[in-house]
Formats: sequence, structure tokens, C-alpha cells
Amino acid sequence: MPILTEIFGAIADSLRMAFFMFWETLWPLIFGFGLSGAVQAFVSRSQMQRMMGDRRPKTLGLAAVFGAASSSCSYAASAMAKSLFAKGADFTTAMVFMLASTNLVIELGLVLWILIGWQFALSEYVGGIIMIGLLALFARFFFRPALVERARERLVPPTPNVPGKGGGSESESGETVPLARRLRSPAAWADAASYAMADLVMLRKEMLIGYLVAGFLAVIVPTTLWNAIFFHGHGVLTSIENVIVGPLIAILSFVCSIGNVPLAAALWKGGISFGGVVSFIFADLITLPLLLIYRRFYGSALTLRILAAFWLVMAVAGLATEYLFGGLGLVPTSRPIQVVAPAFQWNYTTYLNLVFLTIFAGLVWLSRNRERLGGARYAIDPVCGMQVEKALAPATLRSAGQIYYFCSDRCRDRFKANQERRHVMSEAIDPVCGMTVDTASAAAKREFEDKTYYFCGPGCAKAFDRSPEAFIDASRSA
Repeated sequence: MPILTEIFGAIADSLRMAFFMFWETLWPLIFGFGLSGAVQAFVSRSQMQRMMGDRRPKTLGLAAVFGAASSSCSYAASAMAKSLFAKGADFTTAMVFMLASTNLVIELGLVLWILIGWQFALSEYVGGIIMIGLLALFARFFFRPALVERARERLVPPTPNVPGKGGGSESESGETVPLARRLRSPAAWADAASYAMADLVMLRKEMLIGYLVAGFLAVIVPTTLWNAIFFHGHGVLTSIENVIVGPLIAILSFVCSIGNVPLAAALWKGGISFGGVVSFIFADLITLPLLLIYRRFYGSALTLRILAAFWLVMAVAGLATEYLFGGLGLVPTSRPIQVVAPAFQWNYTTYLNLVFLTIFAGLVWLSRNRERLGGARYAIDPVCGMQVEKALAPATLRSAGQIYYFCSDRCRDRFKANQERRHVMSEAIDPVCGMTVDTASAAAKREFEDKTYYFCGPGCAKAFDRSPEAFIDASRSA
């Protein structure tokens, strides 16, 4: 009995820690998602596509800027990079865009700052720039032209543009709408709110898993286990081992995007080096589910090279950031005993949370009234909840006379498989003639002994009415 009490107590403490980690970062989450939504609504994606056809330094810099402006989860970033590549962007430039869209983002830096310190927030941007520079240098050794061309041939040709209207960056005719006009448009702000809400919905599982796992790691995992995983007291070897192990933990954790930050806080508390934390956060783009997606997009050979290239630049960027910050005296010298205080306090965090919850209510209202306010240029992915610009949707599907828009092939395939499964479930066997009948469009149906029977035509239904027991017994025998 004392053992059970101890176990339940540890679980309760872990859940409490997870909740207060979330509470501590609630206002920066709302602020970050809201600001990110505004940036995404006011930046033209078609302009991105037109400017990414090569890998010159200027183009790579623009890809990084556009990626940071298109802040999104790792799955959506991989889909957008694939779409850009399929529509003519250079492969390395598309990869830079993908790295920037998950690492050089507003909400990530804010949550890092609140949870483990401003030094980590700054290191994320400095290290991200280093990582992108390293990828630009190493890309020619990893991404051979023949492999890249084969990968391009694997991809489905881009879907035709679907015209729309609303408060986006461009008008119906494709002309760029002046920023001042967009800023005065209620439709544009409704689209911005929808982007914020869509990103939040899309990442809810990642954040939930991240906070829960981090809560359990922070409370349950003993220091001795962390000491066994991470080297200590070996100088340069410690730093090298930690920046290599950081991405490995990210690969196995399955948690991407902002869900990585609470885990990073738990790892920092557990003893991983400063550079190890940085490389761990960078590695949200090489988790196992994403590697499987890359394999489907680009083939096994190029996926292995993506893994090797990303792991290398993430580890080297983490190491370089650690020594740069160490030389400047910016690496924290102490580690927290606990990530956050697991109790409510009337402090600036609580007041800011209350203010931003009010702002969040306004975002919800704008998002729900988007179409009424004129924001019809965008659609919501019915699988993950992400907002997608119709004209640039990476995947679409026409079903029952309606067009659905998706952030990626992954979501489209899941939607299609679910529809097929529902269609199979809606089929029944006519007990008279044995024909397969769609229950939604059956010519007739009858209720008998608390069960519904479907028929291909009125004749079979009338025959059933005369002697239902005979047909049911025959059906059972068959």
C-alpha cells in the first residue's frame, strides 16, 4: 500500500509540474501564436515561390526570412518545403526554408525565454543562423544533383491554382494588395486570427505530449540516470557527446515544434550541456515520423542524406553556439532545482495570463467569424486543423462535389482513407438478391427485429415483406 501511495503521489506531482509549466508559458504562447498568425496573413506565399529558384546567398537569406515568417509545426513546414520544391524551388533553399520555419520563430523564442532563460532564446536564433549557414556549405556534399532530380520526379505535379478572395496578401487577380490597405481590412485580421487558431489546434497534441513528458522527466527521472546518459567533466568530449545525443533524444521522442521546449527544460535540469539543449531543440525536424514522410516525398537515399546533413549541422551549430556563448560569458552557470514552482502565485505571470486569455477570446471570435468578415481566401485542413491558402495548398481532394484543402499529402491521405473506411462501413447486403447496397442511397429499407435491412430496389423490398424470416435464415446460412 505505501508503494501504491508513492507511485500515485509521483504521478500527481508530475501532472502538477506539467500544468504549471504550461501556466508559466501561457501568455507567451498566446502572444507568439497571435503575432505569428499576423505575419503569416500579411506575407505573400506566391512571392516566396517566385524567389527561391536558386541557392545564391541572397536567395538562401530570403528563404530563411520567409521561413521565419511562415512559422509552423514541423509537419506543415515539411509539406510547405516539399510544395516549394515541387513548384521549382532549389532543394537546398527549400530545406533552409523548412529549418527557419520551425526554429527562427517567435513563439519558440518566447517560451524558451520564460521557461529556461533569455540566453536559450537568443541561442536559438544565433544557432539557427549558424545552422542554416552550415547547411548551405555542406549541401553540395549531401544533396547530389542526380538524387535531387529523381526526388523531384517522384513528386506529384502541382495542383492548379484555385482562385479565392479575402484579406490575404494578394487580390483575386493575383496583384499584391498594399500593406496599408491590408492592415485596414477586417478580413485580413480575421485571417490572421484564423492562422493563430489553426496553428494552435494543429500543435495541441505536440504541446500536450511535450508538457506531460517534461513534467514526468522533471519529477521522476533521477539525476543518476541523466548522469549516465550525458557525459560530465570531460571538457570538449562532454560538449561533443551532448550535442550528438541531443538530436538522438529528439528523434526518439516523436515530439516536434514547440512541444520540444518543455522537454528541453527538463533536459537542462537533468544535466545536458548548453549546446546539447540547442541541438535538441533544432532536431525537431528529424523525428521518426518526419523521416518516414521524407522517405515518401524524396525516396530512401535522399532521406538518409537529409538525416545525416541535418544531424551534422544541428550538432555543429549547437557546439558552436555553446563555445560562442561561453566565450561571451552568456552560458548560465547554475541549473534550476525545479523547472517552475508548482503552485499559483499572484505575480506578473498570472496577470499577463489573464490579459492574454482575454486577447485569446478575441482571436477565437475573429476566427469563427472569418467568412462573415470576408476572409474566404483560406480554408481549414479538415484533418489537422491548419489554415491553408487555397491557391497554394500542398494537396487538395474533390469529394462529393466539394474541394478540400490540406497542409500536406499526409493529411490528404488520412482524410481519403477515413472516407473510404466510412464508405465501406455504409455498405450492406440486400438479403433477397445478395447485391451490395450503399445504405445512403438504398432504394428501400425495412426494420425487422430491431435491425435495418437495405434493398437494391422496390421488388426485393416487397419480396422481403412477404416472408422476411425466410430471407434472413437464407442469409445466415449463406
